[in-house]
Amino acid sequence: MSADWSSFFFTSTASRQSGEEPRNDTEDEVVEPDQGNVLSHIISQLRPGADLSRVVLPTFILEPRSMLERITNFMAHPETLLPMPTIDDPLERFVSVIRFYLSGWHIKPPGVKKPLNPILGETFTCYWDYEDGTRGYYISEQTSHHPPKSSYFFMAPEHNIRIDGTLKPRSRFLGNSAASIMEGIAILRLLNHGKNKEKGERYILTQPNMYARGILFGKMKYELGDHSYVKCPENDLVADIEFKTKGYFSGTYNAIGGTIKNEKTGEVYYELSGLWNGEMYIKSPHSNHKDLLFKATNAKQTPPKARPIEEQSERESQRLWQSTVRAIIARNHEVATEEKSKIEDRQREEAAKRADEGVEWHPRLFRRVQGGPKGPDEGEEDLDWIINAQIDMHNPELAAKQILAITPIVKGQKESSQFEIPPHSRSSESKTSSAGELKNDKEQKENQKTPAEGNLIDL
Repeated sequence: MSADWSSFFFTSTASRQSGEEPRNDTEDEVVEPDQGNVLSHIISQLRPGADLSRVVLPTFILEPRSMLERITNFMAHPETLLPMPTIDDPLERFVSVIRFYLSGWHIKPPGVKKPLNPILGETFTCYWDYEDGTRGYYISEQTSHHPPKSSYFFMAPEHNIRIDGTLKPRSRFLGNSAASIMEGIAILRLLNHGKNKEKGERYILTQPNMYARGILFGKMKYELGDHSYVKCPENDLVADIEFKTKGYFSGTYNAIGGTIKNEKTGEVYYELSGLWNGEMYIKSPHSNHKDLLFKATNAKQTPPKARPIEEQSERESQRLWQSTVRAIIARNHEVATEEKSKIEDRQREEAAKRADEGVEWHPRLFRRVQGGPKGPDEGEEDLDWIINAQIDMHNPELAAKQILAITPIVKGQKESSQFEIPPHSRSSESKTSSAGELKNDKEQKENQKTPAEGNLIDL
């Protein structure tokens, strides 16, 4: 059982079908009674700068949900999400995007917990029913295992909002801390704006890095750190947001600072400040007056809805991990470890079968980005993967039908086929290469390794 600590820091409470978990703002986690017995084993494996993907972790640090489900925190505040396309002024619209971007970081359970690391080909879908009678749809798939990549798609057709993203975390051990370097991007599109009516007005979003302090002794602490960016190339706007880590002798936890400026001229329009788990403010550099941007304190997120587990296919997150999740919730670490190992063993067997048959794995729901000059996905190369469907982004009714045709999302929909082993094609049946395909050659080879060739099993 080796651990991909890259997902260790995703500490969300976003919903399961049973409802929303209670919010707890406790930032520290007291060492559990059985933690000391495990830490000596962890310590023996760690060296500064070590690759954390090969470190064995106990199950009591696991959050009872998959990374693919955790990503839905990004869309958990419709009160900041849905108004964005309705704002006419480009600068104020950009400010609304920043408000949306900052509104989800506060969502976390007590302490520092690690979501279950998705297996190759795992999927998760869900939807939101909004107060105005419209819906938002979410589709995700683990598109790579080594390196880990979680690709996702979201759309609220009636509100002219679409988000495509791929999360690509890397992790490092730093003594009594662990760091997750958050690579990958999300592209937010406001489809009723922008010069390109097909692409809409695009916003490129990155993420802060994440740190777990006190992983070996003392109390555990979760921090966001370093710089992230939100850019709107069409309007020459960029937000540089610093998530500040607390210094040893000075500073405070959970602070942010930043600016919104014109990327071409360098003119600063606004300054940002506050706490990402508290009150965040925006002000003009020419004034001392601050306006409240978002108040995370006691903010209530809106959890998505998922199909009943009995309707889900074997590779959908909630059904795939249900036995492990039950054991984690019951704090039965022995059973949790056993159930998780069954899934890991299955992944080993699938990798071995692909290697024996000389096949390459390909995602079911996402395709490689076709970037480069004049490519259909030009400028979106860092996504790596994008939803494999044609969607009419200016016809909400048709778009909803096209999205629902990709894979089951709402209750009552049935999977057209199930895959015991993720879809694959023989290596000899190579398709015409694109820039995206060439970029992913190494990744495809890693995903078809047998256990003897490489480390395949993550938490």
